[in-house]
Amino acid sequence: MQALRARLVAAAALALAFVALTMTIAAGMLDGLDKQVLQGMEGLWSEPLHPLFQAVAEFGGLELTTILMIGLVVYLLRAGFGSDAWVVLVFIAATVLELLYKANIHHVGPPRTVAHADGPSITELVTGSGGLANSFPSGHVVRAVIAYGLLAFVIQRLAPWPLARTLAIPAATVLILLVAFDRLYLDVHWESDVLGGLLLGAIGMLVGTVWLDRPRTTDN
Repeated sequence: MQALRARLVAAAALALAFVALTMTIAAGMLDGLDKQVLQGMEGLWSEPLHPLFQAVAEFGGLELTTILMIGLVVYLLRAGFGSDAWVVLVFIAATVLELLYKANIHHVGPPRTVAHADGPSITELVTGSGGLANSFPSGHVVRAVIAYGLLAFVIQRLAPWPLARTLAIPAATVLILLVAFDRLYLDVHWESDVLGGLLLGAIGMLVGTVWLDRPRTTDN
């Protein structure tokens, strides 16, 4: 119970940090830092690596992360953890929050003249223009943190192979960091968008692990 309370406190602290970041972004206080990071990333650009980072983007895409979450739900159901499968609601709620923030926080992403072609995704049809053209927070990062974080959490506890349990969290961490760096490398997000995605994703992941680790009764 103490560990669960610690996670809830951490989630609350991250929520406060996310609100503070949102207010800072809405006030334009991070615009200068955003542009500095963008310029730094432009200096790292290498055209031959473009296809590689477009492929990396798919790890945070709506399509793959949704498939992974569905797979997690199916696994939990088949393993007899029916109520645990409701953890998918964390993923859904975070995605809805991401869209709400993009619809209400005016924070347009890097100019099209600077940004490089992103990995293909259905989300480009609804976020490229209009009310959802704002870029805070990064949906790729939000989804990556929740999907890979929860998968690693379940694998570490339930996988029958010791190597899989050992590598679950390091592998998830590498994938999340790759997606976060990818957003900056392709110049499709500001660093503040990525930070917001990490915070919102971490909140969702922590809440999800609290649900998965909740005290059990004979009924659940």
